[in-house]
Amino acid sequence: MNINKETMLYSVIGLLFGVIIATFAATYAVNKDHNGMMRQMMTMHSGSSMSDMVAGLENKSGDVFDEAFINEMIDHHQGAIDMANLAKQNAKHDEIKNLADAIIDAQTKEINEMQSWQKQWGYSSSSSGSNDMMNMMAH
Repeated sequence: MNINKETMLYSVIGLLFGVIIATFAATYAVNKDHNGMMRQMMTMHSGSSMSDMVAGLENKSGDVFDEAFINEMIDHHQGAIDMANLAKQNAKHDEIKNLADAIIDAQTKEINEMQSWQKQWGYSSSSSGSNDMMNMMAH
């Protein structure tokens, strides 16, 4: 049940990448007065903020931590995919659209990997609609 250093590194990089993209999208929405986009981003996933996700992991360890971490990361990655889909539809520059495609590819791969771990380790999934969305986007 040990997670190797490379897998942990990719998970941390994915998390940081998601935070950067979320910051960029929020800044874009606010600075360009895209209020509809901002509202959609804020209500995308049950209103959980990053600080709520982190707080939900505090005082947990072992399997309880791992299960909660995977569930939060799947939700977080799904949020990045949702934002990337908005960028594909609304962005002016091809660079942003290409970045959105890369985000969707990377985050989908990581979600699939985490869902595989959930099954291997007997963890439950708290991601209600993520599986359906992932299957639709994969085809």
